[in-house]
Amino acid sequence: MEHVPALDEDLKKTLGPATAKVLAEQLGLHTALDLLHHYPRRYAERGELTSLAELADQIDEHVTVVAQVADARILTFNGGRGKRLEVTITDGSGRLQLVFFGAGVHKPHKDLLPGTRAMFAGKVGMFNRKLQLSHPAYEPLGADASDRDAAAAFASQLIPIYPACAKLESWKVAKCVDAVLPSAQEAVDPLPPALREGCGLVPLTEALLKIHRPGTKADIEDARQRLKWDEAFVLQVALARRRHADSQLPAVARRPLPGGLLDAFDAKLPFTLTQGQQTVSKEIFDDLATDHPMHRLLQGEVGSGKTMVALRAMLAVVDCGGQAAMLAPTEVLAQQHHRSITEMMGELAEGGMLGGSDRGTKVVLLTGSMGVPARRQALLDLITGEAGLVIGTHALIEDKVQFHDLGLVVVDEQHRFGVEQRDALRSKGKQPPHLLVMTATPIPRTVAMTVFGDLETSVLDQLPAGRSPIATHVVPSKDKPHFLARAWERVREEVEKGHQAYVVCPRIGDGEDDPKKKTTEDDGERRPPLAVLEIAEQLTRGPLAGMGVEVLHGRMDPADKDDVMRRFTAGEVKVLVATTVIEVGVNVPNSTVMVIMDADRFGVSQLHQLRGRVGRGSAPGLCLLVSEMHEASPARARLAAVAATLDGFELSRIDLEQRREGDVLGQAQSGVRSSLRMLAVIEDEEVIAEAREEATRVVAEDPALERLPGLRTALEALLDTEREQYLEKG
Repeated sequence: MEHVPALDEDLKKTLGPATAKVLAEQLGLHTALDLLHHYPRRYAERGELTSLAELADQIDEHVTVVAQVADARILTFNGGRGKRLEVTITDGSGRLQLVFFGAGVHKPHKDLLPGTRAMFAGKVGMFNRKLQLSHPAYEPLGADASDRDAAAAFASQLIPIYPACAKLESWKVAKCVDAVLPSAQEAVDPLPPALREGCGLVPLTEALLKIHRPGTKADIEDARQRLKWDEAFVLQVALARRRHADSQLPAVARRPLPGGLLDAFDAKLPFTLTQGQQTVSKEIFDDLATDHPMHRLLQGEVGSGKTMVALRAMLAVVDCGGQAAMLAPTEVLAQQHHRSITEMMGELAEGGMLGGSDRGTKVVLLTGSMGVPARRQALLDLITGEAGLVIGTHALIEDKVQFHDLGLVVVDEQHRFGVEQRDALRSKGKQPPHLLVMTATPIPRTVAMTVFGDLETSVLDQLPAGRSPIATHVVPSKDKPHFLARAWERVREEVEKGHQAYVVCPRIGDGEDDPKKKTTEDDGERRPPLAVLEIAEQLTRGPLAGMGVEVLHGRMDPADKDDVMRRFTAGEVKVLVATTVIEVGVNVPNSTVMVIMDADRFGVSQLHQLRGRVGRGSAPGLCLLVSEMHEASPARARLAAVAATLDGFELSRIDLEQRREGDVLGQAQSGVRSSLRMLAVIEDEEVIAEAREEATRVVAEDPALERLPGLRTALEALLDTEREQYLEKG
């Protein structure tokens, strides 16, 4: 594999250990190549004032602004012993106050005279209901005698504003980039020349120079277009190679048998499958009938009937003499699936047992907390082939678990599982089993092409007949406490009608998740998140006294968890106060109301998932999002978006736009560093679709990329071991 020494060199050699340490720890930048791919997030122009109006949305964020000093004055306090410098800056769109204290006021007072233009960097704070930067770093943009060269440079070009941090302001990052920019000449171009020319893209070295030191806005556009293509194409090649490799694997074709278990099950169904369920089932059955492994993602709205589609696929495999395993992320969900599948199948789930059907099979449950005799029996049923279906948690993956003939693996809520876990289960087949992964988190098309690009995708977007609408309302508990009182009245009313309720909290409150241990200075003033155990006690003593309130959370003993869930499902427990352990798959049709405490502490998609637990029967559902955040805050806007629509795809777009893509290939779903630095998966659908097409063609012609060494090098840089494995997670 080719090596690019200057670009791979540690930044310590170029920038010194202190600066390199900050770049590594704060921004995740370790080599010259990393730094070259740390692009400016915007550009300021000398003579064009940059907007201060956006800062209201960036409280507690580190920002860089370009503005002019309107006035500056020193104030005294403590009888003249203390000094404070207040500087007001303006950019035409708004004004912002800067404050400096103590002995540190004199230099800025001398530097920041009215009329001075400068870059200012600091953390946006709020004082007396006004935005301010406290002790910001600044870099004058005037012709300062001590730095005429820098001023001349600033005067003649667009000023790149880099993602920065408290210890390294944007202009210091710019100086670091200057130090490594000459090595951009050594960057290896990953795009095949014909592709680059066909799309009218500039060479990579030119793009890197133009993105960091543009002469014009057209330079920035040229560079962005080229760098977006690099990211989209290299990623799509990685996925195309995965698809190609999968298509070369052998698998046993599994075709449903007429008059078998599947037909018997369909004949028992008290309802008709939706058109969507029928279409998706056909796609899956067509895949199962091929002699290479199915790799399909089934995504669908909460309650769209994914489990039914998966169960029919599992039964089709059992019909052909194979076995099917469903991997669930939690014991609560595994037990729930086992219960609902055995109920749906009736005597068909009792194969070989007294009263069971001749065409039936055994359905076994395997979890870590099972007793030894039950576990031993389950393992025996799997290895002999007596059990056609198994539903389990991570316990399915252990070495001692062996199958007679594993034909299909269904992974529920795939984002909860690591690569090794899924692969360990797949490796238990004599030949690679077929794979169906399911998610109830709707994924926009571009994200599906990017994150799950190695899978064929099926979408269920139609709810079964009889599902009730869910009304969602925001309850501003601080501004309008009587709204919260009314929320508890509504819970009482629903329970008195014979229905049940969920109350969801962000924290358990058993001491082990004590937020005081984790408090940082950033969230110093914010109270700890509400906890299950505290809220359950308050409700039992107060507004829901005598209502049969019980708790459910992840640190309970598994047998206790199962007992509570079983009694809640049976209608004996009326109000369940829980953590997000009930987020996916829990199906209790009699539950009609959910109150989510501190709803602003959950993500948009997570709120949509939680809400999907109510309204699963014929009675309408109600979801109340309780929050103390003020009306103008971004958090309240997020809650309003959830309340305004039941369309999971629309909400997933909002969620993605707010969180930014995060590392599409890495475990972190949002954060500072992303393998997609330039490509926006929501906006750049065209580029992604074109890149996918080109990548498929390139890999079909040259799977090992022998004729494209530059592309191989780029893939190696993108796919370190961890990310390459993550690709398999799809």
